[in-house]
Amino acid sequence: MTLLMTHTAAAFDPDALTTLKKSVSEWNTMRLEKPGKYIDLYKAQLENANLTGANLSRTVLVRAELSGSTLNIADMKASNLMMAYIQRANLKNTDLSNAYLVKANLKKSFMKGANFSCANLHGANMRWAILENANFSMADMANTILFEANLENANLKGTNLKGALFIEQANLSGAMLSNNTILPSGEKASLSWCARHNAKFTNEAERSITYDTPPAVELVENENPPRPSPAGSTMSPQTERKKQESLIAGDVESWNKMRTLNPEVSVTLKEEKLENSHLKGVNLQQAVLAGSSFEGASLDNANMAGADLNAANFHKADMKSAQLQGANLHGANLDRAFLKGANLSKANLSNAVLYGAILDGANLSGANLEGASLFDADLEGANLQGTNLKGTNITDTNFKNATLSPQTVLPSGINATSGWATLKDAIFVNKTQ
Repeated sequence: MTLLMTHTAAAFDPDALTTLKKSVSEWNTMRLEKPGKYIDLYKAQLENANLTGANLSRTVLVRAELSGSTLNIADMKASNLMMAYIQRANLKNTDLSNAYLVKANLKKSFMKGANFSCANLHGANMRWAILENANFSMADMANTILFEANLENANLKGTNLKGALFIEQANLSGAMLSNNTILPSGEKASLSWCARHNAKFTNEAERSITYDTPPAVELVENENPPRPSPAGSTMSPQTERKKQESLIAGDVESWNKMRTLNPEVSVTLKEEKLENSHLKGVNLQQAVLAGSSFEGASLDNANMAGADLNAANFHKADMKSAQLQGANLHGANLDRAFLKGANLSKANLSNAVLYGAILDGANLSGANLEGASLFDADLEGANLQGTNLKGTNITDTNFKNATLSPQTVLPSGINATSGWATLKDAIFVNKTQ
């Protein structure tokens, strides 16, 4: 296995990104003229870009958006693609050897004949990916998601598949494994296991393979010494943000520990892409996450009290018992979100979309839902005492056993009455809050 020394990329260069988008030929010429330069394209927006044959070796593309892009025969050797979005992309015969693809999203991408030898794909999502004839020799594929991935005739000799998910649903027909391959169970591959999965098995010399290797090139720190923050931190705001982005998407336990030990550190992660993230119990109290996307994310028991979630996307997110009291959810998309038992007291949900949302037993006391849509939402047993529903769309909304009070403002703009509550099969509590 090739051992790589970690280097630091030059600071993000918007001119370099412009060149890449404009002309792959010009980009490749620039790389040839400066072969020793490591380029930082952190969070670069390259969705649907044509990057056929681009020289992206040893380039930082952490959290880059490459979905729908064409990267056929591109050189991405030793590139850092941690948590990059590469869905529905074309990477036929692309060289990703020694690349760092930890938690990258490669769902539905076409990667026939791609070279992933010695790459670190720990936790990557390769659901429905086409990986025929791909080379994963000595690659780290621990904890990857392989649901219905097509690995026909792939080279899996010496590959670490420990903890890989849904491998039983993957196509391993003709794939080559060896006695150095580690199976999802943690055991070494065997002839009998391969026979059961229509794969091939070969014996080779026993060797010690180093997995979970660090990236060959990493993000740059601010070249100028940053001024200490009020709390005494020496990290620049840009570096602090990058650290937070990596931590929150990688490990909730470590994130929560960081917040506990550093309560003075503010969290500002506007327009973050955290779709389908596993964030159960995450501490995002008072965080600024305006415009961020949590679509399909798991946020059960998350603490988002007082957070700025203006225009955030929680489409089909799981948010059971989430703490959202006092949060700003103005214009947020909570379409079909699961918010059973969530605390939304005194939250700002004005103009929010809650179409089909499950709010069974949720606490919405004192919340502002003016202009929101509760079309087909389930509010059974919810606390709506003092809630502002002025201008809210309540078509087909279920109010069964929801609690209203005289301070509750109805969609018409008038205060709730026992008669209205009875019509909606709700409970009217006539007491002063």
